[in-house]
Amino acid sequence: MFKQSPRKRFQREKPKSEFDSKLLDLARVTRVSAGGRRFRFRATVVIGNKKGKVGVGVAKGTDVAQAVEKASRLAKKDLIIVPITNDTIPYEVEAKFSSARVLLKPQKKGRGLVAGGTVRVVCALAGIKNISSKILGRTRNKLNNARATIKALKQLKAN
Repeated sequence: MFKQSPRKRFQREKPKSEFDSKLLDLARVTRVSAGGRRFRFRATVVIGNKKGKVGVGVAKGTDVAQAVEKASRLAKKDLIIVPITNDTIPYEVEAKFSSARVLLKPQKKGRGLVAGGTVRVVCALAGIKNISSKILGRTRNKLNNARATIKALKQLKAN
């Protein structure tokens, strides 16, 4: 017979989001001023519903949690719709963003996600199950590779 605290009654549970998110990159960035170094965090987050919607968000914050939350919010605003046919993309596509170049090829059923790092994360969250990809650019910058992948997926049109 414990009395429930008055605050407990009004707390709302957050509705479960339909989107899965993955932290792609976390960097500590520094601004040097007269007083010394000021640190901030830059988070790169990829979100997707595994049914054809995917987005990338980048944000900075004074702490990690704030940066990740902000990046997730921005990724949700910048969603793209990917046409998926038979768990793969309709045709081969190539895109370039900054120094990052990405090639995406459709694959037969059962082949799986043959993609490395950033491209794998973006394609998995988009819901593409069978794809082959190659990062052609020499950069290992995860943000640029993610944006190049999104650009390639944007080029696709449903047949």
